[in-house]
Amino acid sequence: MLVFVGLGNPTNEYAHTYHNIGFDVVDALSREFNIPISQKKFKGLVGQGFVGEEKVLLVKPQTYMNNSGECVAEVKRKFADARIVVIVDDIDLPKGNIRYREHGSAGTHNGLRSIVSFVGQEFERIKVGIGRDVTMDLADYVLSKYDEKEFQPIIEKAVEEIKERFF
Repeated sequence: MLVFVGLGNPTNEYAHTYHNIGFDVVDALSREFNIPISQKKFKGLVGQGFVGEEKVLLVKPQTYMNNSGECVAEVKRKFADARIVVIVDDIDLPKGNIRYREHGSAGTHNGLRSIVSFVGQEFERIKVGIGRDVTMDLADYVLSKYDEKEFQPIIEKAVEEIKERFF
């Protein structure tokens, strides 16, 4: 089983902010794979289906970014042998760059720190570069809205890279 966990913050005030790019990529995967995200489980919103022969679970934690590990730990308890892939924003990558990591540290990302504290470092990552506006406070920047016209192609690029790498 493949589990794709998009990191973000619930509620509409955070919709389409840089920090929610993980949610937006998982929503795009939901549309691409025709897997509705409609169930409340594991402290998140989930959708389950198949891509070819591969069983897939799409997850959007509802614990807020800094507590994402709570949701991922529940998923891992239920599906111990699942391959978990976390999709996350990355301020250290130029805007639009996508980077895959098989495992590693959390770096400065609080959502990844939370997951590492609950399940360790052995999960995969898809990092979506959001760049950084050095004129803004970091927290203000990641919680600011992105230009949807600018980021739609980036989200589509992330979906294509996920399809190529995992299916």
